[in-house]
Amino acid sequence: MDKLKFIATSTFGLEATVKRELQRLGIEKTKGGDGRVDFEGTFEDMARANIWLRASDRILLVVGEFEATIFDDLFEQTKALPWEDFITRDGKFDVDGKSIKSTLFSVPDCQAIVKKAVVERLKTKYNLEWFPEDGPVYKIQVALLKDKVTLTIDTTGAGLHKRGYRANSDAKAPIKETLAAAMVEMSYWRRDRTLLDPMCGSGTIAIEAALMAKNIAPGLNRNFVFQTWPQVDYAIWQNVKAKAKEAIRHEGAAQIYASDIDKKMVEQARQNAKEAGVADIIQFETKDIADIKLPCEYGILMTNPPYGQRLLDNDELPRIYAILKKKLPKNSTWSAYIITSDDDFEQYFGRKADAKRKLFNGNLKTDYYQYYGPRPAKG
Repeated sequence: MDKLKFIATSTFGLEATVKRELQRLGIEKTKGGDGRVDFEGTFEDMARANIWLRASDRILLVVGEFEATIFDDLFEQTKALPWEDFITRDGKFDVDGKSIKSTLFSVPDCQAIVKKAVVERLKTKYNLEWFPEDGPVYKIQVALLKDKVTLTIDTTGAGLHKRGYRANSDAKAPIKETLAAAMVEMSYWRRDRTLLDPMCGSGTIAIEAALMAKNIAPGLNRNFVFQTWPQVDYAIWQNVKAKAKEAIRHEGAAQIYASDIDKKMVEQARQNAKEAGVADIIQFETKDIADIKLPCEYGILMTNPPYGQRLLDNDELPRIYAILKKKLPKNSTWSAYIITSDDDFEQYFGRKADAKRKLFNGNLKTDYYQYYGPRPAKG
């Protein structure tokens, strides 16, 4: 089979991060767009993207793309696609959809038409009138953007942020694993530098940094829907997983610190780190941010302060910002990376960020404030 087309989806603002990740995997033919990075590859590349991408939400297999402004065109062009190359005669499939600024704006109608067209195509190819749909799962998505139709099949299953280490969390509005990983990636933190999260909650930022430090593939301990597809040789997945295990870095120790005022959350964070296989390189502590001492001369403070649903006391946020301002003065040797939905953060912190990026934590718009301190002198 020739190289296939895939889409690595992401939340808006993370496309460049996902593109860099794909390129590090040796996947060069990439193209970034709104909430997606397109790439070409084999089923092995698909498997590697699923197991290794830290900032992407899921990997979609592109079956076809075309223009359509009437339902007849949507039906006929969908029917013309080679669905039998991907969906087995016993395959279980349904259709999700979305439409943005398109003539065909009724998502339920588009979903129904695509489903009917796929069924008609498979009836002809498999010479069947009825499909048992008791086999592998194929989730089809019809996405319309300005009358361009993209038809895909999800290869991931549960979103890629489901690493498996945070099964139960008492944290209110916790940061998504994919976003935490992207924050670390965008800071250009490396394992030879100290990283501190003084409001760690369930520990996601520290854990994602630790996974990077140990070079543990984020999808190593979970399953993907493509594993049930007969089109994907089981040996491909086994080989990709074996190489990911071999790539784990066991030597050395990163300097990662995580603390929180809530003892229960710290215990939960410690358990999450244990599940992720990184508890040995994160130092957890129950402590109020006011009592935190920067553990060395140079380092990176990265945190997700309480805001929105997580803010219990309206007076608490200004107090936290005042503490951060005191601990990280303008001439600090530490860098600071802070994500919050509070538009007044810079005012409270007392200076404008060196860089600011709009990001989304789920549906919540946030800003990622970046303050650059000097790197430690070499030698």
